[in-house]
Amino acid sequence: MSASRRARNNRVVAAFAAVGVLGLLVASRVHVNGSCSDDAWGYLLLPLGAPAKGDLVIFEPPEALGAEAPYLKSIAGMPGDRIGVDEDRGVWIEGRFLGRAKPAALDGRALEPVAPGSVPDGHFFVFADHTDSHDSRYAEVGLVPRERIRGRAVALPNLPWLGPQGPVETAPADKAPTL
Repeated sequence: MSASRRARNNRVVAAFAAVGVLGLLVASRVHVNGSCSDDAWGYLLLPLGAPAKGDLVIFEPPEALGAEAPYLKSIAGMPGDRIGVDEDRGVWIEGRFLGRAKPAALDGRALEPVAPGSVPDGHFFVFADHTDSHDSRYAEVGLVPRERIRGRAVALPNLPWLGPQGPVETAPADKAPTL
């Protein structure tokens, strides 16, 4: 085999290897949505940079919760923002009503609302508007430190062959995961 042919073959093999490595890198950054709280089947995890209100993020919940997967929520409160909790367990950020903290989880265990005060430096109030969202409204999730945030989440397009009717199946609404 000539040297030029061998060099061309080596370039082809290197190109296939690069495509394979890139594919594995992208696949390792995809998180399948195991929740019934939204319509996306999955999310691509991207570097976050400086978090901002409204950013959709993937983060590690506290170890004590024993969660099997990271959580997906939006940043609703930034360092210095004021948290309010009223007598009806309504939770407010900077005077904006977010939702009510339920008294009990779906499995019946008691849930305490987050303490009123200010979001400390390096922490974020995370939230999802689904009624059963397990987010910073609850003391056991709390205010999320920056180091537990893996990155920004971008919803992947709906692919009918991969969505709820395809190989990736989510729990029906009446069989929602226990919080």
